[in-house]
Amino acid sequence: MKSDMPAWLAVESGLVLQGRSVGAEGERTGDLVFNTAMSGYPEILTDPSYCGQVVVMTYPLIGNYGMCDADAESDRAWPEAFVMREMSSIASSHRADASLPAWLESRGVVAIDGIDTRQLTKHIREHGSLRCVVSTTDGDANSLVAKARAAASTDGRDLASLVSTKTPYVWNEGYQESFPAIVPGLLRERRVRLVAYDLGIKRNILRSLVHAGFDVTVVPAGTPAADVLGMDPEGVFLSNGPGDPAAVQPNIAAVSDLVGKVPIFGICLGHQILSIVLGAKTHKMPFGHHGANHPVRDLDTKRVEITSQNHSFAVDPATLPAGVELTHVNLNDGTVEGMRHQKARVSCVQYHPEAAPGPVDSSHLFRRFATLVRG
Repeated sequence: MKSDMPAWLAVESGLVLQGRSVGAEGERTGDLVFNTAMSGYPEILTDPSYCGQVVVMTYPLIGNYGMCDADAESDRAWPEAFVMREMSSIASSHRADASLPAWLESRGVVAIDGIDTRQLTKHIREHGSLRCVVSTTDGDANSLVAKARAAASTDGRDLASLVSTKTPYVWNEGYQESFPAIVPGLLRERRVRLVAYDLGIKRNILRSLVHAGFDVTVVPAGTPAADVLGMDPEGVFLSNGPGDPAAVQPNIAAVSDLVGKVPIFGICLGHQILSIVLGAKTHKMPFGHHGANHPVRDLDTKRVEITSQNHSFAVDPATLPAGVELTHVNLNDGTVEGMRHQKARVSCVQYHPEAAPGPVDSSHLFRRFATLVRG
C-alpha cells in the first residue's frame, strides 16, 4: 500500500478531503455514491452498474480477504474511483488471487483511503447527489472543486450502451447444486429459451437464470425487437445497468415492441425501462440505494425480504398508469420496488435477486419467472 503518496477527494459542494493513494495514479470524476455492504467489494468493483460513479464504502475496513477472480461480476473494474476508510493490503483468504491494492493498481482504478467515510456519507445524505473528483496529481483545493463542478453526472446519459456486450453470446454456466436457489426436481423441469438484454449484466445474474432452468442467449443493449423475436425466445430478460433509464432510448424502443408478444422480466435498470415503456416516469434519487440490506415487502405474500440494491434512479409511484399494479415496496423510504402489468405477462423488480453480494431471500423470483414462461 502506497501510504506515503497523498490523494485528494473534492466534492462539488466545496468539501475537500486528503487521504492516501492506494490504487493507480491519476484522476477520475463521477457521481459520488456510498455502499453500505459489509462485504462483497470484489463484486461491487466489477459491477457494470457503477460506471460513471465514485464508490464510497461505509464499512471501515475493506480488502482483508483480497480479490478472487472467480468472484468477479465482469471482466474489468467499473467504478470511476474507490474510496475507503482503511484498506487492508493483506489477502487473508486462501481463495485470493491478489491483494486489493495490487488488484486496483493493475486494473487502473484510482483509489483513496484515510478518508473519514462517515463524514463523507453524512455529507451525501445531507446534500443529495453530488459530483466529485479523486486525484493523486492535483492537491489544489480550488482546482479540485472546479473539476468536480465540471464533471459529467449520470443524468441524461445512456451508459448501458457503453458497458454492454457488442455481440450476442450463449451463457450456460450455472451454480453448484448446493446453491440455496436450488429446489428438489428443478433440474428435471423443461428448460426455457431466454433472450437476456445486457444493459450491464452481472455474471451471477446469468448463473441464476441458468440455475432456474433457462437456456440463455445474451444480446447487446439496443438490439431491435425483430432480431430478438427472430431467436424464437419463450421469455425476455432485462438486466441491471448504469445511467439514466430515460436516456436508454434504443432499449425503450425495442422493449415497446416486445411487450405483449413475449413474457418479460426486468430488474434494476430493466425495471426502470419497463416502467417507462408502460407509461410511468423515473427520477433521480437524492442518494440512491447501494447496499445489501434493504428491506422490501412483497405485497402479494406480505413477506419482507432483505435485498441487494444498486441504483440511483427510481420509478415515480404517482405516475403508474392504469393496468400496472405495485407488487413490492421499500420499507425504508416507500419507493417502488416492483410492479407487473395486469394483462401482458410483464413483471419487474428494482433490486437484485441474484444478490451478489447480499442475501438470497429473493432468488425465488428467477424460478417464478421460469414457471410463468412454462405456463
